[in-house]
Amino acid sequence: MNGTRAIAIVAAAMAWQPMATAGEYEQNLARQLTNPVAALISVPLQLNYNSDIGPADDGRQSLLNIQPVIPFSLNDDWNLISRTILPIVDQQDIFPGAGSQTGLGDTVQSLFFSPVAPTAGGWIWGAGPVFLLPTGTNRLLTTDKWGVGPTAVALRQEGPWTSGLLGNHIWSFAGDSDRRDISTTFLQPFLSYTTPTAWTYTLQSESTYDWEASDWQVPIRGVVTKVTRIGDQMVSLGGGVNYWLESPDSGPEGWGFRFTLTLLFPR
Repeated sequence: MNGTRAIAIVAAAMAWQPMATAGEYEQNLARQLTNPVAALISVPLQLNYNSDIGPADDGRQSLLNIQPVIPFSLNDDWNLISRTILPIVDQQDIFPGAGSQTGLGDTVQSLFFSPVAPTAGGWIWGAGPVFLLPTGTNRLLTTDKWGVGPTAVALRQEGPWTSGLLGNHIWSFAGDSDRRDISTTFLQPFLSYTTPTAWTYTLQSESTYDWEASDWQVPIRGVVTKVTRIGDQMVSLGGGVNYWLESPDSGPEGWGFRFTLTLLFPR
């Protein structure tokens, strides 16, 4: 009887161990996703919806951001993280008489040089250049300007918590001389909590200050995501809501929505 019981206990332990390992694996991936400079290949597909756009508050916009993140190992001490944002836009009546537009928007390309290991104080950071590429396919979907500037991120991960700040500033340096120059600051503070079951709860803002127009756009956003597996593919699924605390007359107001599907390619 004792031998049979021992075999049963060992068999149960062997059956349980892969599930525990799988849970830890998904939790680790979820924590990596909260780090903008993690050495993890991912392709987020981020759908945003906003309304009450324009002086008459009758415009709306759907924005699908394709955001591949690709890390490159430079040496034992440094990584280069490429983060791209390519928007596909569908919008209507963003100002009276504007009609509707569908197509590509302008691309933002960021490159972060980041140490492989955190600092002695536990900080994870990265810095480098950011570029604005006028890839818009419609005059109302592009700035018609080339831009460049610095970008940086700093964060700490302690237990299940991740907190940090990502920012950049872009100045235009070339493009259509009839279009307004660009000088914008982007700030993204974020706070995330990841559970042992790979759920992540995030509170953040993605604020922009336009120095040419002296205007803020300030949303506050809550997002919930879950790392899971679809067949053999690791993914993160999520959704959330945002409220516009501050916006210019031409910007969105009230509530907005976000849905995300992120394809994960761990190495």
